[in-house]
Amino acid sequence: MSLRARLLLAIAYPLVVAIIALAVPLTVNLHDRVEAEVREQASTQASLLAATVPELDAASLRELVRQGGERTGGRVVVTDRTGVVLADSEDAGAIGAGFGARPEIAAALAGRRFQEERSSSTLGTDLLATAVPVVRAGEPDGAVRITQDTRAVADATTRATTGIAAVSGIVLGAGLLLAAVLAAQLARPSRQLQAAAERLAVGDLQARAPETGAKEQRRVAVAFNDMAVRLGRLLDGQRAFVADASHQLRTPLTGMRLRLEEIRHADVPVAVREDADAAIAELDRLSRTVDELLVLSQAGERDAPAERLSLEAVLAETFDRWSAQAHAQGATLVLADGEPVTGVAAEADLHRALDVLVENALAYGGPGVTVTLRARPGAVEVLDDGPGPEPGEEDEVFDRFHRGSAARAGGSRTPGTGLGLAIARELAQRWGGAASLRRGPAGGAVATLEVPS
Repeated sequence: MSLRARLLLAIAYPLVVAIIALAVPLTVNLHDRVEAEVREQASTQASLLAATVPELDAASLRELVRQGGERTGGRVVVTDRTGVVLADSEDAGAIGAGFGARPEIAAALAGRRFQEERSSSTLGTDLLATAVPVVRAGEPDGAVRITQDTRAVADATTRATTGIAAVSGIVLGAGLLLAAVLAAQLARPSRQLQAAAERLAVGDLQARAPETGAKEQRRVAVAFNDMAVRLGRLLDGQRAFVADASHQLRTPLTGMRLRLEEIRHADVPVAVREDADAAIAELDRLSRTVDELLVLSQAGERDAPAERLSLEAVLAETFDRWSAQAHAQGATLVLADGEPVTGVAAEADLHRALDVLVENALAYGGPGVTVTLRARPGAVEVLDDGPGPEPGEEDEVFDRFHRGSAARAGGSRTPGTGLGLAIARELAQRWGGAASLRRGPAGGAVATLEVPS
């Protein structure tokens, strides 16, 4: 999970908890208050009607009952002392009917106030029934009943709950928006630091992280920039040292070779001439080592841009370069046919790495070895039918100065430096590839350079 997402969750969690902690009790309390207010309104309205009924004629009573029904949203019924309906806000046909058996009417005619929920078999629903007595001369002289569908009470509660939910949603949305903005601001320095680190990783030694954000983030950016500066100085010093050492070594090595050549051509005993030849061979090996160390010192740089290449064309050039050498060593170099394949790599690096693999195959494959160059999607391969690597040394041969079993078995005939495969792997990593060596299914060695397509 990203830092921005973690920060957003860290801010959103207490916000959601706070909204729930406030909204749920508020909703429950509001539900109770709405229900209580509906009951109180019905009771108050019934009491007002009961106090007014004795003073009204029939027409005025019907009008008053109608208005009461509109105000309460229920049905208002007025009866006389025997329970006969005098006025009905919803059903004029009920006038004259006897409601004295209804429990709420019976309670009111007995002088008691009544308010309960009950089921109505006629309407098939639950009702809130409120009834109060009409008092004349201190005695019950009739009843006023108000019945309301409990669904109306539920609707009122639902509207209140919906309002609370809407307000909570708005508050939550605004809070999450603010949290997203804050999280983005807090995470931005980390993303900038990551971008600078990625640029540094691919060889841009001038990459620097903006020193912005919180105090801790600024400290990390400052430390990263200091590290980048020191790393640049270190690499520059290393490259300068290797270049200078290589240059300084070449001059005395050349002088020593010239002196040894003079000894070889001078009138000296055969043993001295043989020692001079051996010394010249060692000088040549030392010169190759110096050159390869120089290549390795520059392998971490990205000064050679990758480009799309025809792998068949690259192998064809490699074939042309090494055909004469292979023939001179009694080996056979084969360019395998295949479908056109392209890959992305630095051309000079790919040629250099292929030269290492072909040189190794010719040197360690043994007399009369056949070396095959082959391209396939995502890689180029150099195959030989020689002894191949021993089990377990497929990775060890890529260590610097490590010489495999084939090289050791060849003795002085294969005076390699043990740096060739290390160079091939380092060069492959520059274009995002890799180098590997394995034993073929039928023996021999299969050296592979991965080339991203």
